[in-house]
Amino acid sequence: MFQQGLVLLVAGMGLVVTFLSLLVGIMMVSAKVIPRFNHVLPDEQPKVKVRRPEKAPHADSHDAEIAVAIAAAVARQRQP
Repeated sequence: MFQQGLVLLVAGMGLVVTFLSLLVGIMMVSAKVIPRFNHVLPDEQPKVKVRRPEKAPHADSHDAEIAVAIAAAVARQRQP
């Protein structure tokens, strides 16, 4: 029974090593062959983002008031 286990071990490991070697070989061949056909289905060019000018601040913008409120809250937290 021990001999049968060793035979199964060697057969299984041999099968795995053979499969992985075959897989590596196919990947290496594919890496050399596929770039030759890149003109058939080329990669998409990255889209260039157009920078739009910033919008003018609105009259009802409360950014300054919010900044003052945050600064006051931070200053109050730091006091003992």
